[in-house]
Amino acid sequence: MPDNILELLKSHVSIRKYKKDPIPDEKLEEMLHAAQHAATSNFVQAYSVIKVTDPEKINKLAVLSNNEPQILSAPVVLLFCADMKRLEAAGKKAGVNINVEHLETFIVTTVDTALFAQNFVIAAEAHGYGICYIGGVRNKPEEISELFGLPDKVFPLFGMTVGIPDESPQVKPRIPVQGILHENSYDEEKYDAILEEYSKVTEEYYRKRLTNKKDTNWPKSMGEFLKEPRRPHMRDFITSKGFLLK
Repeated sequence: MPDNILELLKSHVSIRKYKKDPIPDEKLEEMLHAAQHAATSNFVQAYSVIKVTDPEKINKLAVLSNNEPQILSAPVVLLFCADMKRLEAAGKKAGVNINVEHLETFIVTTVDTALFAQNFVIAAEAHGYGICYIGGVRNKPEEISELFGLPDKVFPLFGMTVGIPDESPQVKPRIPVQGILHENSYDEEKYDAILEEYSKVTEEYYRKRLTNKKDTNWPKSMGEFLKEPRRPHMRDFITSKGFLLK
């Protein structure tokens, strides 16, 4: 793999401020086409993406997604959806009833959508654009489904803003490879030493970064982030969309 591709992958940052330059439709479609060549489980391609151009819907999406300001300023706003509806239509065409009730199907469509989206991110960044994932669309998934006319078997997984960056945030230091790589069996005994060192690295990062400085580190921030259940409404919402998670 060429060094410039590796450097591109390692330079990813979330961009929340964009220049006003539009993204040409043909360029966006080119990047989406490249994204479609991500790995897909059994060729199901269980995803759809909605390009949001209606100003009223953009405003409502921003409010429903915890008032994320970049939604209002980005040249392109996308909503990535896990989608079994198209497969249901394919099944009918083949004379087969598609069963999407099982947990495995839910996992497949979620993973497929995430792989598709991340391939799009790489394509966009290769063209000089920046992006920001918007997980806040899961705050009010029922309202967002209604806003965009999402039928059963389709649910909003995350949004994304895209455009030419108008800021240069620093890359966040990742966990050392030794902390995520295990050989032959899982080794949790190494975590104390690795997290001790990673705490120092991330504490320095938060203290020295150019904006939004914080007195924290990765273990502390994760403890705060995960100490309470997040979006407990999602199970009922997912089952209401036809995924019974059996």
